[in-house]
Amino acid sequence: MKNHLVRTHRSAEHFPREQHLAWRISEVATDPVEVAPETEEMIVNRIIDNAAVAAASVTRRPVANARAQALAHPYSPGATVFGVDGRYSPEWAAWANGVAVRELDFHDTFLAAEYSHPGDNIPSILAVAQHAGRSGRELIRGLATGYEIQVDLVRSICLHEHKIDHVAHLGPSAAAGIGTLLGLDTETIYQAVGQALHTTTATRQSRKGEISSWKAYAPAFAGKMAVEAVDRALRGEGAPSPIWEGEDGVIAWLLGGPKAEYSVPLPGPGEAKRAILDTYTKEHSAEYQSQAPIDLARRLRDRIGDLDQIASIVLHTSHHTHAVIGTGSNDPQKFDPTASRETLDHSVPYIFAVALQDGTWHHEHSYAPERAQRPDTVELWRKISTAEDPEWTRRYHSTDPAEKAFGARAEVTLKSGEVIVDELAIADAHPLGARPFARDQYIAKFRTLAEGVVEPAGQDRFLEVVQRAGELSAGELSELTFTVSPDVLARAPRSPKGLF
Repeated sequence: MKNHLVRTHRSAEHFPREQHLAWRISEVATDPVEVAPETEEMIVNRIIDNAAVAAASVTRRPVANARAQALAHPYSPGATVFGVDGRYSPEWAAWANGVAVRELDFHDTFLAAEYSHPGDNIPSILAVAQHAGRSGRELIRGLATGYEIQVDLVRSICLHEHKIDHVAHLGPSAAAGIGTLLGLDTETIYQAVGQALHTTTATRQSRKGEISSWKAYAPAFAGKMAVEAVDRALRGEGAPSPIWEGEDGVIAWLLGGPKAEYSVPLPGPGEAKRAILDTYTKEHSAEYQSQAPIDLARRLRDRIGDLDQIASIVLHTSHHTHAVIGTGSNDPQKFDPTASRETLDHSVPYIFAVALQDGTWHHEHSYAPERAQRPDTVELWRKISTAEDPEWTRRYHSTDPAEKAFGARAEVTLKSGEVIVDELAIADAHPLGARPFARDQYIAKFRTLAEGVVEPAGQDRFLEVVQRAGELSAGELSELTFTVSPDVLARAPRSPKGLF
């Protein structure tokens, strides 16, 4: 990996295009290096993972609405949309599938200077691959680039510190991945990356206070914008330049300011794109930093015994966990039994309370209104707080995979005065955890989440096709989806008609 110093440059300053971060990213996207077998293996795992969580969310209102918007834009050749037959305009297919994948907050994650869900790259890159008649091999190459660029940006440029939503790293990565997929030249990808960043930079209010369905829509919007940015760049339209480093650019006014410097690692020429191997998926449908606490709660149940004897619980954890999903956020909504699902999955006190009581976690039952409003749950929930521990913060930001941690130390004080202490650094499903996910676990997750949604024969067909993704011909890429019966789709709540 080569580190690139990125800072603001005055308009009058000589700053060759070849030194722009967007250009460097485009050079990575055009590098013809082969995809390593282990990278391809993990890409296939994540296509399965995305389909799994999309199946589980296919009847939820935000997903049904996004799908309805896509269905209003049929197109040939076009791309597929989860749940239905037909082909649709690729930017709208990317939109609908992006919402389906993101709705339950249940797919892969990477946390470093920023946080991200790199699997959000898949819907837009796959939609363009289907529309443009590309092969499975070209799809794999495009996805390797999408993951690489997003992970490298997340390693080095913190967005949330400046209250910018993390999808600002997704627009550029998806545009770069599409560029690799299509075999575009560096200049065209450069313009698309700049446009994608410019149109997807927004505040992180989407993840603050009362969190709405836009939390799922935001990454889908970024993917849709990436598709449209590539389309415009192909037609010769340009982007603000330099987009990151300009005097009135992203760094100067939205991030660290005119004097800020970032060191962005990117693969050198001929260096394999392996970033996906540093990412991890979720066993539980909740914000990633809740994964280890859920496993910790399940482990503590037997030691605590009678939960009514709990006087208080303090989760000592990283600054990010404390400030984003803990009591350091100062969001009263995180203790509101009538809060939205999106808010509850960003409340580690709620999640820890339910995991302690139930000994399990379910993507629907654990968030049901009757579950959140149970009096004994509310009582326990309000006994739980978080506290920042500098050591957990240090480990959160560690670059050493063996040391990097997203967990917590739980201190449970009983009414008797006894204190029970336990900690868990990483989730059981993490690559270094007690039960790391491999192909069998991804398939099991798909089977579990698709049960009662996708017919068994449809599940079998999808799993057979996806596991030979790199060998698929252009005509076979349309098989990387699933359909469901009209009876299943009818479970979705009816919504008012929109414009389309």
